[in-house]
Amino acid sequence: MIEITQTISLNEAELHYTFITSQGPGGQNVNKVATAVQLRFDVLRSPSLSEDVRARLIEILGKKITTQGEVIIKASQHRTQDQNKRDALNRLIDYIKRAAIPPKKRKKTKPTFASVQQRLINKKAVGQKKLLRRNIP
Repeated sequence: MIEITQTISLNEAELHYTFITSQGPGGQNVNKVATAVQLRFDVLRSPSLSEDVRARLIEILGKKITTQGEVIIKASQHRTQDQNKRDALNRLIDYIKRAAIPPKKRKKTKPTFASVQQRLINKKAVGQKKLLRRNIP
């Protein structure tokens, strides 16, 4: 079990790793060694996530989520499979941690007395300016 927050833990069986060859320039091993990692996690069917966390996670991921509801995280920055695997997992954990924080409710506020007075003064000044522009025959 991978503990993300006090209430959210992921079962490692929900994570599917695929090792692929890294893109870009490299040395003699670039086409032979599969060090890049693709981490797949099914957001829609995961029993570890509550409905509100799932909805926020889908919103955070946006276009990174597939039509089947899976998020695919590719990590190829490091030279070893293990480091890339940790990098992909850490990115998934960061997404879930951000989704676990509920948004703050907006508190309705009234404009201050001084701001209302300032608005009325500005409004009156604009009206005076327009009054002076009039062409009176």
